[in-house]
Amino acid sequence: MGDIDLIRAALREADAGRKVALATVVATARSVPRHVGAAMVVYEDGTISGTIGGGEMESRVVAEARSAMIDGSPRRVQYRLVDPADGDPGVCGGDVEVYVEPYLKRPTVFIVGGGHVGRAVAELASWSGFDPVIWDDRTEVLDDIGSRTVSGDIATAVASLELDERAAIVVVTRNVAIDAEIMPVLLACPSSYVGIMGSRRRWDTTRALLESAGTSVAQLDRVHSPIGVEIGAETPQEIAVSIMAEVIAAAHTT
Repeated sequence: MGDIDLIRAALREADAGRKVALATVVATARSVPRHVGAAMVVYEDGTISGTIGGGEMESRVVAEARSAMIDGSPRRVQYRLVDPADGDPGVCGGDVEVYVEPYLKRPTVFIVGGGHVGRAVAELASWSGFDPVIWDDRTEVLDDIGSRTVSGDIATAVASLELDERAAIVVVTRNVAIDAEIMPVLLACPSSYVGIMGSRRRWDTTRALLESAGTSVAQLDRVHSPIGVEIGAETPQEIAVSIMAEVIAAAHTT
């Protein structure tokens, strides 16, 4: 499999929602098993396609790649291939540097509410590199939405999505009663961002209801409300820009 084919294979895995990493030799000196540009795909279970030289060095890179899939962070690793007695993973006599890049599925933006703002957020989220999913309790509202949609019981919908720490939850529903009903389920998710649309007074009302029902202060303090960056937004599209700006900022600080 050629290097371009390896990159394509990594992208296919990520698009399918599976974790994968690409390891590429980026620098060498003296005698090494593979030279700059050699690449290897590492799958979540530790199996590989391609090779960057085999042996103990490759085994260590596989371990680094699996760690990168967990924390989502790329890394450069350097090895001297001189003296195994000194901990080196080889005896070729040279030095090699490998860049390990995890390819992860696009983070989910779970949009709770399929009205004008929810649709605008979904469109902008997709354009920004996220995977938008819209939930609404009114199935008829979801009929002509281009993004992925779910309906029915909110807890069942959340469980089916397996929202992780990289996910963002955007609540743009139509009233306080719905917010008070669904927020405990949403706050039980490990998502790094939870925002709810509405005035400060609306959130104060919702928060009081949730607190009286037993939701902890720590959980409630996670919520961004009013949602979005203050840009004087008025139209659904402008509000979507405001919301996604805050979502993106949160993604880069977690």
